[in-house]
Amino acid sequence: MTTVKPRVLLVTDLGYQARGRRYCDEDIRLSTRLREDFDVALCHPLDAARLMDSFDVVLVRNSGPVLNHPGAYEDFRRQALERGTRVYTQLTGRADMAGKQYLLDLTAAGYPVIPTVDRAADLDRLPVVPEYVVKPKLGADSIGLRILPREQLDTVPFQEDVLVQPLIPFRYEVSFYFVDDAFQYALHAPDPERRWHLEAYEPSAADLEFARRFIAWNTVEHGIQRVDACRTPEGDLLLIELEDLNPYLSLDLVDEATRDRFFRALTAALHALTGRP
Repeated sequence: MTTVKPRVLLVTDLGYQARGRRYCDEDIRLSTRLREDFDVALCHPLDAARLMDSFDVVLVRNSGPVLNHPGAYEDFRRQALERGTRVYTQLTGRADMAGKQYLLDLTAAGYPVIPTVDRAADLDRLPVVPEYVVKPKLGADSIGLRILPREQLDTVPFQEDVLVQPLIPFRYEVSFYFVDDAFQYALHAPDPERRWHLEAYEPSAADLEFARRFIAWNTVEHGIQRVDACRTPEGDLLLIELEDLNPYLSLDLVDEATRDRFFRALTAALHALTGRP
């Protein structure tokens, strides 16, 4: 008797061009591995809402910035929530899934995050540095990001829903990867000028406590999340981004044992979500 496997709709844009990364390779490898346990079909994000009813779970992976198709994404999100569709990552994320408002919320709450404001009246709350980063609240992949010297802060177009942060020096960037609330691995970019030239990183207990604090804040019960941080010259970690929509995983840069452990964790999480063995 043939066992019927749970059906997974993997939402991905195999044609999306990302700087320093090949999204398509990662999702091809991921889909190949998932086929051991699931019936898997790949679809473009523009087709997800139309196809999702035929599947047990929708796995949103390297689907590209939703800025490229905001109407289709909102339609997918609305329909999935209305129908109770199982979506991985869970659609209730409070971080990048909902824009960059969380950076303001975390700043106001005193979390270790790069200080962020969205009003001219709050600029004096930022550290005094030579340059500042201005980026859209709904930005992704550095789209629309620019750097301004301090003397030009009065030109920031806050009416266009932008955020301002100090451009702070840092020693390196580090990313922590989670399946549900379970830590999987960490990678870091030793050269600040080469963000996607990543190497294995062994986090300390304090590093993991830092990352888990943001995972707990986000209250996502099921999904893949990536906590991006920078190490300041003083040795502190500050949050750069909490990616909870479709974080690139850099699976090609981890060793085979780590990659296999990640696949097993994701497979178990999807089985648990579908409720089918």
